[in-house]
Order: sequence, then structure tokens, then C-alpha cells
Amino acid sequence: MKAAVFHAAHQPLTIEDVEIEKPKRREVLLRTAFAGLCHSDLHFMEGLYPYPVPAILGHEGSAIVEAVGEDVTYVKPGDHVITCLSVFCGECAQCTTGHTNLCDNTEVKLLPGAARRLRWKGQTLHQAFNLSVFAENMVVHEHAVVKIRDEFPLDIAALVGCGVMTGVGAVFNAAKVEPGSTVAVVGCGGIGLSAVNGAALAGAARIIAIDTNSSKLEKAIAMGATDVINASNVDPVAAVKDLTDGQGVPYSFEAIGMKVTAEQCFAMLRPGGVATIIGMIPFGTKIELHGADFLRDRKIQGTSMGGNRFRVDMPRLLELWKQGRLKLDHLVSGHIKLDQINEGFALLKTGAPVRNLINFGVG
Repeated sequence: MKAAVFHAAHQPLTIEDVEIEKPKRREVLLRTAFAGLCHSDLHFMEGLYPYPVPAILGHEGSAIVEAVGEDVTYVKPGDHVITCLSVFCGECAQCTTGHTNLCDNTEVKLLPGAARRLRWKGQTLHQAFNLSVFAENMVVHEHAVVKIRDEFPLDIAALVGCGVMTGVGAVFNAAKVEPGSTVAVVGCGGIGLSAVNGAALAGAARIIAIDTNSSKLEKAIAMGATDVINASNVDPVAAVKDLTDGQGVPYSFEAIGMKVTAEQCFAMLRPGGVATIIGMIPFGTKIELHGADFLRDRKIQGTSMGGNRFRVDMPRLLELWKQGRLKLDHLVSGHIKLDQINEGFALLKTGAPVRNLINFGVG
């Protein structure tokens, strides 16, 4: 099969012929349909997070089941699925208390470098995030996929596999936004726009979208934002305070992954507010906050892929899209081929597109 191979930070991915194992017990073989180009993958490509190489990156995708291994009962060949890096065992303390996204069973949720499902030029090719979506095929644990109905377009379904689930999930599962409240979202890429749309679904009365790109702010309005702030020419914290009569917001969301924006999200909170950090802040970066600000019950928290229970949440999100309530079409910037992946990531770095999808020509 063809795959995009990651060799080292700051080097282009190369398109290679790669060998893939047949599915073993509890594993499934997938034919990749669409793969999203996400900023999270870019963090690894730029060396901001370490990962063993050579590897195949990619974690946001849709696929069709080609074959199943022994004891697989959840899917069968021909089923349409969304992949998810929140692979779970269903038996550990995290899973059995409802936190499947935090599963700590390393026999199922394999640690980086542990998977031995891929080979290239006689050596092990590392599988990223237990998925490796930037390839024509994947072999994954059956608990890394969720079945969806064939009627759902596979490009739309791929979006739900990470960015949409993370953004909407942060609103519903992590912050638990209350109806009638005010929300600020810093960063209007795929995840941030999904958080904006999630806030609208949650019944927020006021949704303040913040970015430096005017076209993304226009998309934020289409996704449900009631106010926008272009942070390229104003202080976003001061602007949020101005919009809220000096009080600040009860909920803020950081969807970029930067020290400064994380600190801004905390600074724009009203007393009792909570800032939820969604973006992947570079490894080793420290966030600085004023201790006195915590005295009035302000909080800051992280979230792992929106606290998802993806087997339940993702089909629900697609139903909301079908009803016209979740605006997934606004997130698709275009389709590209696998051999255009480096150009796609170069464009992503400019901040222009929301989501380009690799189209593998399946379905």
C-alpha cells in the first residue's frame, strides 16, 4: 500500500510502498477513505512533540472495513467506520467509570513505538496514535472504530473523528456549558469553530469568537458566533471585558495551543469561570498565571479529545449534521490526493484553510 512516511522533524513526508500485517485477534483491516490534515499532526512534524521514527502520522479519518480478525464482533467487512485515537479496553478503572478516552490499558492502547503492524524496507514502521491514517490501509483494534450508517458521506464523517469531536466535546463534556451563558473561543480553526458550534447547540446566549484571520471569523459567525474579535489589532482580553461590561466570561476555550492564548483565556474569565485548554501546547512549555486570580474561584483545565465517548458521541454528531444543526460543511476547505500532503500541510501553516481532506478514492 501507499503511505506518507514521517522521517524526522522539519523534513517532508515521503510517499512510500509499505507492508501491512493481516488483522490478528480483535483487530480489523480498514481501507482508508478520507484523512484530515490536523494541526496536531503538524506539531509532531515540527518537533514540538517527540515520536519514534520512521512513522505514519494521521489520526482523523473515515474508512471501510475490508477484513476482520479472530473474535471481532463489532464490525464486518463492508461496514463504514470513523477511526478514533481514543482506543479503549472497556475494562480498566478509567473505562468502567465512564472515561473511555483516558483508557490506560497499554495492551490495547499501545504506547508509542509498541505497535508492530507496519513494515518499510525491512524495518518496523511506527504506527502513530494506534491509527496511522495517512495510508491507504490501517490495521487497528476494533475498539478504535465506531460504525456509522452508509448514508453519511465519508468526507463529512472523517471530520468528526478528531476536530469536531474535540471542539464540541469540550463544550458539552469538559466545560458543561449552561444554556443562556456567555462563551469565548480563542482560535477559529476546525476545533475552535466546532467549539463555537457546540456552544450554540448548548444554548449559549452569547458566543465570542476570537482569531487573527478575518475569513475564519466570518465562518465563526456562520457556525453560531454572536460577536467576533480580530486579535490582530486589539487586545483580546480587553475586548472581551468590554463586551461583557468588564465582567469577563464564565467559559473560555483555547483552541490554538499557545502559551499566550492559554494565559489570555484565563485572564478573560469572570469570577467562578473556567478556561478549557483544547490546543496542544508545545511539550515543555510553561503557562504563567497570577495566583491571586484563583482566589475568586477561577479555574483552568485540560481536555483529552473533548472527553469523548466516541462510540456514542460521534453518531450523535452526524445526526445533528443531518438535521442541519451541526455545520460540518463549513469546515471542509477542499480535497487533495495523498501525494499532495506536504503542500497541504504547508498551506495549513499559513492559517488559511480550515480542513483539507486527503481523498483516497474509496466509496
